[in-house]
Amino acid sequence: MIDDLRTTLGCYGDHNSYTPNIDHLAKQGIIFSQAYAQQALCAPSRNSILTSRRPDTLQFYWRDTVGNFTTLPEYLKNNGYNTMSIGKIFHPGISSNNSDDSPYSWSEKPFHPYTNRYKDAPVCQTTKNSLPAQNLVCPVDLKFMPNQTLPDIEILKKAKRYIQTHKSDIKPFFLAVGFQKPHIPLKYPKKYLKYHPLEKFEVPKPYVWPNNTDSVAYNPWIDLRKRKDVQRLHLKFPWEKIPKNFAKLIIQSYYGAVSYIDDIIGKLIYQLHISKILQKTVIILTSDHGWSLGEHAEWGKYSNFDVSVHVPLIMSIPFMTFNVLNNIINSVHQLLLPTDGTVKTTEFFNKYNANTIDKFKFEYKGYTNLRYFLSKEKGDKKNVTFLKHTDNFTKTDAIVELVDIFPTIAALAGIPVPICSNIQKKLDNNYKHSSVCTEGISLLPLIRSVLHKKIIPWKKAAFSQYPRPGIEPTLHPNSDEPHLKDITIMGYSLKSHEYRYTAWIPFTSENKTANWKIIVSEELYNHNYDSAEYFNLARSPDFSKKKSELKTLLRDGWRKALPDYI
Repeated sequence: MIDDLRTTLGCYGDHNSYTPNIDHLAKQGIIFSQAYAQQALCAPSRNSILTSRRPDTLQFYWRDTVGNFTTLPEYLKNNGYNTMSIGKIFHPGISSNNSDDSPYSWSEKPFHPYTNRYKDAPVCQTTKNSLPAQNLVCPVDLKFMPNQTLPDIEILKKAKRYIQTHKSDIKPFFLAVGFQKPHIPLKYPKKYLKYHPLEKFEVPKPYVWPNNTDSVAYNPWIDLRKRKDVQRLHLKFPWEKIPKNFAKLIIQSYYGAVSYIDDIIGKLIYQLHISKILQKTVIILTSDHGWSLGEHAEWGKYSNFDVSVHVPLIMSIPFMTFNVLNNIINSVHQLLLPTDGTVKTTEFFNKYNANTIDKFKFEYKGYTNLRYFLSKEKGDKKNVTFLKHTDNFTKTDAIVELVDIFPTIAALAGIPVPICSNIQKKLDNNYKHSSVCTEGISLLPLIRSVLHKKIIPWKKAAFSQYPRPGIEPTLHPNSDEPHLKDITIMGYSLKSHEYRYTAWIPFTSENKTANWKIIVSEELYNHNYDSAEYFNLARSPDFSKKKSELKTLLRDGWRKALPDYI
């Protein structure tokens, strides 16, 4: 789980990114190009992912209020897994019982890095002679940092130790690793700037708030305004834009922070490799939500725009998204191949009495020993790469949601969960008992269909939402992060294959209900020619029929968007 990561990855077609390790992982997996968070805010999004329930069901905090829902790690723990949380998985604080939902969800005490206490320390320097400050843009030299490290480096070390400790356990493990960057402040080792010269970045065009979109949709990036380097710009709240020269520095450091995390992820995956369990480990990479980098002249999350709710989702599944056996055989073949190219893979198996390929597939215990054995046979102990890939990625454009992760992992573990019914929801509310069901669906049927190049019926849309305290952006109450008591409007948003439709409607915080009889504001964007969502078509008579269709689907909710066979 990567905090605040938008789809700024090479495998998602972002040519400004430098993410070789994530891209390598993606070549062994499947890329979901249309994956969406249920809310562009850390705590509700993470609770939604980990319970597979949507924000309106959870109402932010769930254990003692709306229902004692079973979480993904709790479900796996109850079914024989050792579960461990390292870094930011649940959002710290009341949203996770002030305990990361421990001991319910985790077999071991969740780990948070010691240097979290220096998260907002004044250690950022804009020039060599400037005083350290609490800046937004913050490339640093590690040797001058407290303890000469950073939280994500501590998280990596703890995760590597966990893998080393549990690699040989009979009991399977579920390891959840939550990296903190590129969440602000954009604090990361400055050496990663070498991949991102400032001149390659441009501020999004047009760098303006769309004049046909109402103010209720705007997030005034209040958290950025608290940073000293942003304060020095003396911007008038809420509409004055960040100057383009400073905007490019923000974009550059966001990409630098992503490359930093990519490097760390590569080291974590390498630990699986040297621990001889990479080839039997499912790896899922995602984010809690996206982040605006100047689109609509906005910054941060806190909105229903596509750039805020669109997230990366990559799943690497042995014997499904990549063929472990073929990877090994092809690499063995290359290793033993004489210069004249006469030795065949079958001859290798005959030579070393490896019986049948199928038996080899199931009996093989790890490929590091095989690598050493073969190297020894050749008198060559150099490293050999066993994972061969094509230049192409396996992708699907089918619409998926982060609530789908829980049922997918459960299905992979052989313990599938049912879809929650309306009756189940009433039981949860009335009896507060622990229940196991999902408001998403398993992605395994979709993955199998993509790998076999078949088409199956799938979801019509993804659903997201965001609250506001009023129709105009305000500092007090905070428009970006309103308290429950201050929420008066809820923006419900739907992403279909071609469109995004958003309805802002009155919301009563006391009973947590929305009034669909009144539409405060609407947005409609056609992604066929406006994927950046600059041209609001909600008032166009040419799109009134389509808007009506999408409004009905949005109001009817996620169950009506599922394929008929589910």
